[in-house]
Amino acid sequence: MSRKKGKTISFDAMVKFFMQNYDIPTKKDVDKLMAKLDLLENLIRQTASGTNNVTSGASRRRTAMTAVDIVLDSIKQAKQGLGFAEIQTKTGFDEKKIRNIIFRLNKTGKIKRKRRGIYIAA
Repeated sequence: MSRKKGKTISFDAMVKFFMQNYDIPTKKDVDKLMAKLDLLENLIRQTASGTNNVTSGASRRRTAMTAVDIVLDSIKQAKQGLGFAEIQTKTGFDEKKIRNIIFRLNKTGKIKRKRRGIYIAA
């Protein structure tokens, strides 16, 4: 018996399949990256030449505080340390967010564990 042949696959379709599955960048992707690099180079040149209107560091710091800053300030204000529940009521953040922030602050050495569940500023 003869084998029944299925639909043939075009070469272009195979190339597209492999490029998508193996995350091979296309010409379009490379062009986007090149445009972004050009933009960054221009910004660096402007900053280096001083033509950019960069404000002083003090005025840049007036931006909104991050969640990490809020938790750290809450802990710094409490001299005897702050418990997890107290941090949660002061900041209003959910449990998972506070646990992640406390982990990062402890890892970077900005806070210390006084005892289980009580944190003080380092």
